[in-house]
Amino acid sequence: MNAPVPTHRPIQQLPDQLISQIAAGEVVERPSAVVKELLENALDAGATQVTIRLEEGGVKRIAITDNGKGIPPEELPLALARHATSKIASLSELENVNTLGFRGEALASIASVAAVSITSRTPNAAHAWEIVGSHQGTVSPSSGAFGTTIDVQDLYFNTPARRKFLKSEQTEYGHCAEVVRRIALARPDVSFSLTHNGRTIDHWNVSEAAKRSAQILGSEFADARLPVDEAAGPLRLQGYVGLPTASKARADGQFFYVNGRFVRDKLLVHAVKAAYQDVLHGDRFPTYVLALELDPAMVDVNVHPSKIEVRFRDSRAVHQFVFHAVQRTLAQTSATAHGSAPAPVSAAEIAASSSSLDSILGRSPGGNFGLGGGASGLGGGSSGGSGGGTPAWRRPHEQTTFGSQLTPTFSPSPFPPGSRWDAPAAGGVAQRTDSYGALFKDGVGGAQEAREAAAPYAAPSIQATAPPASDDDFPLGFALAQLHGIYILAQNRKGLVLVDMHAAHERILYEQIKNALDAQAEGEQMQVQQMLIPVTFFADAIEVGTVQEHGDTLQALGFDIAALSPTTLAVRAVPTLLKNADAQTLARDVLRDVREYGGSRVLIERRNELLGTLACHTAVRANRILAVPEMNALLRQMEATERADQCNHGRPTWVQLEISALDKLFLRGQ
Repeated sequence: MNAPVPTHRPIQQLPDQLISQIAAGEVVERPSAVVKELLENALDAGATQVTIRLEEGGVKRIAITDNGKGIPPEELPLALARHATSKIASLSELENVNTLGFRGEALASIASVAAVSITSRTPNAAHAWEIVGSHQGTVSPSSGAFGTTIDVQDLYFNTPARRKFLKSEQTEYGHCAEVVRRIALARPDVSFSLTHNGRTIDHWNVSEAAKRSAQILGSEFADARLPVDEAAGPLRLQGYVGLPTASKARADGQFFYVNGRFVRDKLLVHAVKAAYQDVLHGDRFPTYVLALELDPAMVDVNVHPSKIEVRFRDSRAVHQFVFHAVQRTLAQTSATAHGSAPAPVSAAEIAASSSSLDSILGRSPGGNFGLGGGASGLGGGSSGGSGGGTPAWRRPHEQTTFGSQLTPTFSPSPFPPGSRWDAPAAGGVAQRTDSYGALFKDGVGGAQEAREAAAPYAAPSIQATAPPASDDDFPLGFALAQLHGIYILAQNRKGLVLVDMHAAHERILYEQIKNALDAQAEGEQMQVQQMLIPVTFFADAIEVGTVQEHGDTLQALGFDIAALSPTTLAVRAVPTLLKNADAQTLARDVLRDVREYGGSRVLIERRNELLGTLACHTAVRANRILAVPEMNALLRQMEATERADQCNHGRPTWVQLEISALDKLFLRGQ
């Protein structure tokens, strides 16, 4: 195909109308871009009340009215002129922009592709003034309240080729509504009203950030969010981050603002994503509303016509600040810090589900994870195997088989007879150190040892006189029973606590392994368990080659794996925390991840995912019968562990069923 022959023309100055239409191609991409520019102008004018009226998705009409300071009649023509603005006047002001708009080209660009009129009245004016068309239009008296109304009609009426690229009315309206939501989230001190085709769609009165975010993002986010408010030098981060249980399949619940401006910045998105890596693996996206405040001189907002991208003067410092602020917030989600489950379960939710416990704690009916991709199987043995290239933490759980264990396993109550449930005597719930240690032992011997250690406490004397323990010390309460070898039922002041024992223990072990690896990086010795008899297994050439090539990485992870022959590997040592796991399965999973992602990348980028796999191999399995001391030990470990509200894959480890919800189930008080 031959390229067109260029026409040779002399260099000439383009007419102003064409220049504005070219600029409109950058600024006015679709109706939502007009809404964004006009809303930003309204907020810069100090408006506390804004009304947005749309017709046919904004293509036929966009009218935005505010109660801001207004525009004097002598300045109305300049408002529609190119590169005319009241927001900056020098280079120093451009480098310290503290307003949402500053280019002075939006209104001129919009007026070049639509029919525009501006009606405005300042506080000291006797009446309003109006200008229609362009900066060459005539200013005439008009009626109107204090503030400004900008009416944009028939978008792209004079550029029909551009109009053909617009989508359906509903799609264009959806984009406009999203822009309004973004700006309304950032300014709870301003009331917003949105109408479409004469029908009011949304209205938000002036409120606080907590209420505004709940109104816009819904009750699901409001019930599963954590407040963020941290400062360091000139940087301050405020807002809310959603718990992993409120994650979504798409990244449409992420709102980040820099000095009040909504941005999509790769640096900030990466910082938040990295902060979630300990609690949200896989293809899920966290939800959050975060506002970063800093000196305007530290950020350049003039890098894109739509002003949705920014550039920081010290990007590394900003990244680290945001990362650590969000990470610290998520790390404090343990029961000790908050005293309640992330999302208390209502009676309606319980009654509506045929598999209540599984759905409440994020399991699928067959025993699989409900969030797509979990850790290793919960059925009796270790999961994994050598087949396939998918990391173990992405593989679904093995289906749990209850066999003949169809009834709950009740153990002796930990409470002294006759004492109040919320204030047990010290002798009734105290756990000896050896009872705690027994929790981390597999097999019948470990459980039996725990039962023997707990025997003196199974039926304590009613004469115990020690002072009652504080509820603040034991927010997860005390174990009552174990259900189907999967769930722990505990009682606290608020009601019933349900714990997924495998998920909870997995989080505890994960944090311990991670802390051990971090300590090693700081010069401390990694605790490893030497195998009395090395575990040997058949290996293919690739696995043997991986051992030989990445020996240093394996050593850093606490593994001593040696090649005995071209087809045999021997596991001679494993991290002490993983000593009870199946050594062969563990070794194969580690080798697979190291081979797939590379040694250095496993230790840096993929480290936490690998550690999650290791923790899952060692966590207690379904159908493992725990004694009451073991269950209480697990509860106490959860209370002392960061991020214990979720397992490594974002599923909840425990939920709270309050007394009021239980009363509704049995119609008490009705």
